[in-house]
Amino acid sequence: MFKLYIDEDSMDRDLVRALRARGVDVVTAIDADMMGRSDKDHLLFAAGQERVLYSFNRGDFFRIHTQLIADGAGHAGIVLARQQHYSVGEQMRRLLKLMALRSAADMRNQVEFLSAWG
Repeated sequence: MFKLYIDEDSMDRDLVRALRARGVDVVTAIDADMMGRSDKDHLLFAAGQERVLYSFNRGDFFRIHTQLIADGAGHAGIVLARQQHYSVGEQMRRLLKLMALRSAADMRNQVEFLSAWG
């Protein structure tokens, strides 16, 4: 099971609490004192901590992913979801399914969309 970093766009204390109750190693932007930082800073922080980033900010993070890969840099992985599309329970179920089937090594430099994990 990979470690997770939840950026400020997708932080929900109920989701964080539910994931932690199921043994997921989760750090939020608040925990990491990363509030107000750029999206690239969030991704680089997550990469430095070997954590997969979870966000609703699909467009920006996909663009940053593409640029990092083109530059020969990398990250620990990204999971993107549509904002206000999934309940907390559905987010948790889909994240847990993804985490059960993908290792940290599988996630390296990859982008997964929560919609694919129903």
